[in-house]
Amino acid sequence: METLYLLGVSSTTIQLEPLHGGCINHAARLTAGNHTFFIKWNESPPPGMFQKEAMGLALIKQTKTIRVPEVLGYFEGEGIQQSLPAFILMEFIPSGKRLSSYTFQNLGEQLAQMHLHTLSPGGKFGLEEDNYLGTSPQTNRWHEDWGNFFIEQRIKPQMELAFRNGKLPPARRSLLEKLIVRIPEILGNQTHQPVLLHGDLWIGNVLNDPNDHPVLIDPAVFYGDREAEIAYTRLFGGFQSEFYLAYQQVFPLETGFEIRKDLYNLYHLLNHLNLFGEPYGMQVDAIARYFVGQKSSIT
Repeated sequence: METLYLLGVSSTTIQLEPLHGGCINHAARLTAGNHTFFIKWNESPPPGMFQKEAMGLALIKQTKTIRVPEVLGYFEGEGIQQSLPAFILMEFIPSGKRLSSYTFQNLGEQLAQMHLHTLSPGGKFGLEEDNYLGTSPQTNRWHEDWGNFFIEQRIKPQMELAFRNGKLPPARRSLLEKLIVRIPEILGNQTHQPVLLHGDLWIGNVLNDPNDHPVLIDPAVFYGDREAEIAYTRLFGGFQSEFYLAYQQVFPLETGFEIRKDLYNLYHLLNHLNLFGEPYGMQVDAIARYFVGQKSSIT
């Protein structure tokens, strides 16, 4: 494998030990002589998926706040070696232990530091290129206004995809269109700073290293409002209270987050609706009804 030779690994004996846990790519522990790596591959990935993952990990690494795996190389299945699957090769981080309160405390502190010190170039919301949320295309066109970004680059693309997938019946579409009109008002009484977000921060994308320090994987980075990041950690659960306490001590959230979090999670619920169908549609409907005033609560 050319990438290994470039890294100075001359062993001709390569062993692959399959790893489990992901649902998008194949993954394995790759051993070559005395060297151990992590590799994942895909026979038919979305265009540029591994390049965009490498870019996201590099952006987080540059903040010097939260550890991410070092990317050693990637191949997108092009050129004279088209018969090979696309792959990304990274450092192997021994893990597998249950995440501890120490891990969550450190993650809360480090994420807050990343959000505190990573304002976007030019002060705009978005990213210089589009990327993926899992395998879902994620558009990141620059916007000066956070509400407009959230509408145009997050909610509307998922609505269009749901329409094409037959998952946006007229009643649901009408609800979401009414909600879109209200989003600038809902988000208007708040200061929004475009900071670097991991973008897909659910519990499955958090590891711990042998010293119990947090490690983040599988980013969908962009510069956005940090509340969207914290909101997603609440959607599917798994984050211990130490995470939120530590984050709040470093970078307290503004009043009203408990309400706004459900609006932000609408993006991820629409994505899950497109990927997996109902019952995510019922959650989408409940959030939309609440914010357009048709329900007194979301539950």
